Amino acid sequence: MSYEIIRKSAAELAELYRSGEVSPVEVVDAVLDRMEHVDRKLNIMVTVTADQARADAKQAERRFRSGEELPPLFGVPMTVKDLAETAGVRTTYGCTAFGEYVPEEDAIGWGRLKEQGAILLGKTTTPEFGLLGVTESKLTGTTGNPWRPDHTPGGSSGGAAAAVAAGVGPVAWGSDGGGSIRVPAAMCGLVGIKPSIGRIPTAESVDGDSTDGPLARTVLDAAMVFDVTAGHHPSDRFSVPRDTRSYVEAARAPGDLTGVRVAACYDLGQKYLDPEVRRVFSAALEDLRAAGATVEEVGIELPDTEVFFDHLNGYAYLEFVEEMQAGGVEVWPMIVEMAERSKKVTGQQVYTAFTRGKTEIYNGFAAAMTGADILVTPTTAVPAFPHGGDYGPTRLIDGREMPLALLIHSMTEPPAHAGLPALSVPGGFTSDGLPVGLQFIGRLWEDAEVVSVAARYQRATDWHTRHHPEF
Repeated sequence: MSYEIIRKSAAELAELYRSGEVSPVEVVDAVLDRMEHVDRKLNIMVTVTADQARADAKQAERRFRSGEELPPLFGVPMTVKDLAETAGVRTTYGCTAFGEYVPEEDAIGWGRLKEQGAILLGKTTTPEFGLLGVTESKLTGTTGNPWRPDHTPGGSSGGAAAAVAAGVGPVAWGSDGGGSIRVPAAMCGLVGIKPSIGRIPTAESVDGDSTDGPLARTVLDAAMVFDVTAGHHPSDRFSVPRDTRSYVEAARAPGDLTGVRVAACYDLGQKYLDPEVRRVFSAALEDLRAAGATVEEVGIELPDTEVFFDHLNGYAYLEFVEEMQAGGVEVWPMIVEMAERSKKVTGQQVYTAFTRGKTEIYNGFAAAMTGADILVTPTTAVPAFPHGGDYGPTRLIDGREMPLALLIHSMTEPPAHAGLPALSVPGGFTSDGLPVGLQFIGRLWEDAEVVSVAARYQRATDWHTRHHPEF
């Protein structure tokens, strides 16, 4: 029974708790046992809160037995990426300098989840301050992918994604500035949501590209988390009021995709797409058609992701590196290299990226979605690849040896720069058994439509029901 329990969705657990068939205590015990087993192989946890989780589960059990009406996520166990602050629980940001830091307050999103009765299992691995596309740090080492432990789960929410994929909680809390939720979701065969700018607030936000968000095995579970974490907060100047639609209701909307107009783009103009990802994406488009959608292939004009990233974010990396080095903290080599590259970026290039560049990206998506309800792309240009340091292995592309770690966010960064809602859902597998993600991108503020279309696609396929036999 314990193995069956760890594969239950949050929505299923909510029903089982209320019927009395399963207790939160049983679930938390089973999931913590699972965590102990898989963490030795995958290295997904930074801090484990087992004692508090068991105490919270006992309290939840008592309240369910009393017949009290409780929120949907009450008693559901989950993990939180170690970038989100958790009051009284160590939060390291993946950095040795914060190895013993314990915050006094919760991050907004986690605080809202805790208020709803979600149970914290612990904090998951992330690279230093989430600044890499793979999940490696000097503090925690290398995190593995449940589909292949010697491969990366992506980043920077790699530990969160690997935890859910391995059965350590049905949902996890992550963050996404250029793909850090969607990339690990795709590489681990999960659902990951990056909402529209401001939908989910973060305290003192200075970057409209970045947001917190959920990872899950189903769109419905992700929508349950999205529903309770979205909504304005005065400490985030980008945050907006709650949506007029419930994301759970959107995920449960009946029917297939009949009448849905899908614009499909293979590579977002980013030059490279792995042949296996291309094959899986082509098959996914046929799945969309079979589910009733009309699909039309479109092109799009966007800046080169790698160049635009340097112009937009380079100075932030430089400031971070200088601050850490001034404090005597050794910084991850790739982060130092990105900071060094930024010294060649001019002030004019930075200004152009933040003003005209982002507008051009937004307009590019608007043009591509003309006459369509939603845009679909592969989530990543490449599937998960073997561990090989922060850059990963290289591949010859257009006569250049290209590190694969520089490619994995090429499809996810542009929607973030435009502030658009984007959701990754399992879309198939490579011929050697690695998951491939399908990214649904919507117009600004149309988060519920993205959730609804992705949920109906997921119901028409079974990719999300698969997991590695060992995990």
